[in-house]
Amino acid sequence: VHGESLGIMKSLSMKQCATDRYIPTRKEIDLQECFENDEQIDEEKELATSIDAGESDYAGRQSALYKSLLQNQILGMSSSATKFSSKKDGKISSSYDQRFASFRGLSLPIKKPIAAITSAYSDCFSLSPVCGLEEEELTNPLKHLRRISTVPIKVLDAPALQDDYYLDVVNWSKLNMLAVGLGRSVYLWDANNSKVTKVHEVDETDMVASVAWSSDGLFLAVGTGKGILQIWDATTPKLLFSILQHEGRIGTMSWSPSSFLISTGSRDKSIIHRDVRAGLNNTQVVAKASGHKQEVCGLRWSPDEQYISSGGNDNKVIVWSKEKMSTQYLKFNEHKAAVKALAWSPHQHGLLGSGGGTADRCVRFWDVSVGKMISEFDTGSQVCNMVWSINSKEFITTHGYSQNQVCVWKYGPVKKEALLSGHLSRVLYLSLSPDGQTIVTGSGDETLRFWQIFPPSKYEKGNKNRWEVLPADKDVRQP
Repeated sequence: VHGESLGIMKSLSMKQCATDRYIPTRKEIDLQECFENDEQIDEEKELATSIDAGESDYAGRQSALYKSLLQNQILGMSSSATKFSSKKDGKISSSYDQRFASFRGLSLPIKKPIAAITSAYSDCFSLSPVCGLEEEELTNPLKHLRRISTVPIKVLDAPALQDDYYLDVVNWSKLNMLAVGLGRSVYLWDANNSKVTKVHEVDETDMVASVAWSSDGLFLAVGTGKGILQIWDATTPKLLFSILQHEGRIGTMSWSPSSFLISTGSRDKSIIHRDVRAGLNNTQVVAKASGHKQEVCGLRWSPDEQYISSGGNDNKVIVWSKEKMSTQYLKFNEHKAAVKALAWSPHQHGLLGSGGGTADRCVRFWDVSVGKMISEFDTGSQVCNMVWSINSKEFITTHGYSQNQVCVWKYGPVKKEALLSGHLSRVLYLSLSPDGQTIVTGSGDETLRFWQIFPPSKYEKGNKNRWEVLPADKDVRQP
């Protein structure tokens, strides 16, 4: 019997030697548990090594990062679920507080949304070597921070530029022509070639109180201190007609976007709307409005030509509807000083901005569609003028007492982006270039300064700036 058992054992051993190589199966192996056990062994080794040999913590963190990436790629676990080892009280511990139901829970009969299942398998087809949060951080570049230069790109002398809060004698046309009223004269400065043209000179007893270009840049309106309105053909230039419009000076004017209506505001407290197509053959005005108790300081048409806003020396802001231009549509009484600065947003329908004088110093925003104030903030000094950017949701305010600065603001919520200084007197005049990138400011210090402020539109990116800085003694009246 003993011999027979030995023979059976020999035959079994021969059969085992004759079989093919052994291929282990990992079907029942829990890879997550293997990683955990392996990390526990590594932590013990790391602890012993760090205590005996004083190993640096940097190598340990590198090892933990490597293991985290392995688990991320092999097991499909998010890197946020893996926490690096940290040293506490002389011991290195690895925290897997969120391990419960993170990997083994996949086998539980838990219903998941289709979107969650899709996102869980989408990483398998990703081209990035790192999944999860790291991929988002790598694929989202840092936002480019735009730098606004605080140095003007051009400075022109403007002799006899009036230091009067109630005048508006600087305006930039769509055809890149700058109109400036200097004392009794009106000058045109061509921004394309710096050519200067003298358009007109009023009587010795009169002065230029306001200038305004039509929306298409073909007509120039000139308002005088005696209340005379002149319309010029800028291409010639040729005087089309001249008429006594008001009983007092015309300190503010605004063309409708269609370039048919010219609206004027005067010291006689009235606003007159005239259709320029009528010419001298029809001297009757389209509408006349009287709502302010003192001089009309500011006047602006909305971009959609549905409303026109006016600001007065009586601290009031009035909105008029085109359908009934003689009747007040809205009236706001929150300002505590004269309101000259008015600007309609080109980005949001019915959004109007206004700025108050020395006793107020605030910029307020109004939603005309609901008839109430949206927000307000204190600028710290007299607000003389205001204009919106046509390329971005930003706006500019110019100021007088006591800082004489130019401020660039971002809208929603309002945040100051830049402060430009250089004028020695109140910055009373402000106008925007036709491309929306440059502004010109005028001051009682008899200078015009050009500032590169806003980014180009998406249609004009790549065009180089054609401006060059000129010395301050260059005269706007000289070619």
